[in-house]
This record gives sequence, structure tokens and C-alpha cells, in this order.
Amino acid sequence: MKLQSVPSYSQGALDKPLLAMTIGQAFDQTAARYPQGEALVVRHQQQRYTWAQLAEEVDLHARALLALGLQAGDRLGVWAPNGAEWFISQFASAKIGVILVNINPAYRLSELEYVLKQSACQWLVCAGAFKTSNYHAMLQELIPELAEQSVGALDCVRFADLRGVISLAAEPPAGFLPWSHLAMLADEVEPEQLRCREASLHVDQPVNIQYTSGTTGFPKGATLSHQNILNNGYMVGESLGLTASDRLVIPVPLYHCFGMVMGNLGCVTHGTTMIYPAEAFDPGLTLQAVAQERATGLYGVPTMFIAMLDHPQRASFDLSSLRTGIMAGATCPIEIMRRVISEMHMGEVQIAYGMTETSPVSIQTGPADELELRVTTVGRTQPQ
Repeated sequence: MKLQSVPSYSQGALDKPLLAMTIGQAFDQTAARYPQGEALVVRHQQQRYTWAQLAEEVDLHARALLALGLQAGDRLGVWAPNGAEWFISQFASAKIGVILVNINPAYRLSELEYVLKQSACQWLVCAGAFKTSNYHAMLQELIPELAEQSVGALDCVRFADLRGVISLAAEPPAGFLPWSHLAMLADEVEPEQLRCREASLHVDQPVNIQYTSGTTGFPKGATLSHQNILNNGYMVGESLGLTASDRLVIPVPLYHCFGMVMGNLGCVTHGTTMIYPAEAFDPGLTLQAVAQERATGLYGVPTMFIAMLDHPQRASFDLSSLRTGIMAGATCPIEIMRRVISEMHMGEVQIAYGMTETSPVSIQTGPADELELRVTTVGRTQPQ
């Protein structure tokens, strides 16, 4: 007898309603609720923000992006390692309905060219350099017109949609708009104009394009809405039991959904302090951040946790403040999970599974699950 193939459905518990608001509204709500609470700590940049200070920076740069002429639905690419500017770009663009395009800091010229064209970026925020990559030189090779034309008025055949590049470097080459100068443009836009733009947005509008390589060919752009990623971050945080008293170390990259959704949005929806230990993962700096910032949560993939567990100075760091976190991205061997719980004090560490296209987390274990369940399953379906 031939068996009939039928779709399989799984739906998580519905006891927690989804957030019916845009990312900008959620951010403003948290900033108003915890104005003097510590919101963001960027250790490698020696920057600390309260929620009130961070809200001021986000609104300032949202108005500056409006001054550049960006409309709802336009694209802003970010090609940079972790830093305060990454967070500000994420939330400033969301506030004005501009779609943030996450660009892997490790991309080479061909990959960068493909993503800029495929996403139709109007503006790009870039670092000056990172590791062995000189971003300025790479962009000058790809877009020689940058040095020849007025800033913000780029006319390039290769990138028909691109209008300009914003550099995070203190003194970028000719043709780049310095990040420090971007903020000055905010004076051209009244706060009321920003409020009007925010009021015109809807939760189902696209707000983010994340690229996923899949198994073959060029990366594929997954377009996600406010509703998608805001609620995904919120539900991840709910499972972790995050509150405004928690402090989460985020060593995973912000260009990836692990950092910007599960990290930034998970914290913003709960008033939790975000801590970036470095531009990119470094086991020693991550352990130092946990100890010195008295972190209660930590994110990472299994190889990151292995690197921290095996770090020669690990025993010198006081990790007793930790209670929870997420390990995702690959299967975790049971012996590693045992060590994370016993040696790093993460008794409530959870496993999350999903795909970029699903915002990303679809399934997650719980804080009280037995050890074997945490390493042999991917947990329960998240609320949908």
C-alpha cells in the first residue's frame, strides 16, 4: 500500500502573547522603563551607555539617516565587526523603516559585490579595517568612483543603487562619510519628523536581510520583519528568564542572527544589559568580561565554550555570577555540557536550534531539562 505524504506541523505553547509592536517601539518602551539602567557595555571601545543615553544616540543617528534621504524600505548595509556603531545602526535603521543588511566582516571582494548588488543597498556602513582586511582599500578597488565624486552623490554603473559609504574610521580616505560627521546631519531633521516616520511603520514590514549560504552557490538573502525578529529575540529571552537584573556577554558576531536577534533583541525586550567583550571572539577577553562585569548569561557555539574551558587562565576568572546562556550552532557533546554546567556555573544553559530564514530560533530546550535531553534533543517548538 502506498503511503500518502502529508505535511507535519508543530506549534509551541501560546501562553505568552507575541509583541505587537515595531523594534523601535520596543526599544523606546525599554528605555523609558529603565532610563538609568546600564544598557550596553562595549569593553574594547571603553564605552558604556544607560538606556537613556543609548536612546539618545539611536534617535540622533536615526535623524541623520533621514537627512541622507533614506526612505522606508531602503537598504542600509553594515560591514563591520562588533561595536557600539553596529547596535546604533541596527536600531536607528529600524526606527525609520530602513532594512538593515547584515554583511559578514570576513567577506572578500566577490562576496561583497554580490551582496551589495543583490540587496540593492543605498548606503553602506563599514569599518576601516578588520583582521587582515583593509575595507577602505577593498571598496576603493571595487568602487573607484568613490574618490572622484561628492560624498553621498555616488553615481556608479556597477552599483546602481548605492549612494555612499559611511566609514567608522576616524580619518577615512576621500569619498567616505565619517561616522562622526553623520551625527552632525541630524540637525537637518526635526525630532517630529522622526516620530512621524516611526508612526507610519507596521510590524509586518521588512526590517532586516540576513544572508545564509545554505549548501551551494552564493549566499541567499532572508528578508525578515519587525514581527519576525523582535518576537524571536523576545521568546528566546523568555525561555532564559532574562530580566533587567541580568547581564549578558555577547561574544558571537552581530552580523549573525545569534548576535543581533538572540543577543541584542533578546536583551532589549527584557531590559537586560548587553556586554560586547571584543570585536570578535577571544576566549580570554570573554572570560575576563564575564568575571569583571559579573555577567549572569553567556552565548556561544560549542567550539567557543571549549576554547574558554581549555583557556590556560580560566581558573583565575571568577565565573560564579553565571547562571544561564545559549549554546547553539552545532551539536554539543555531553562531556562539554557537563563541564559548562560544573566549571562555568551555567546550570540553566540551553540549546537552541533554527535557521536564518526562521528568524532564527524555532526550537529551544528549557532551563530545567535533564542533561541528556539538552544534548540529545533540540528542545521544544517556540511559540509561533
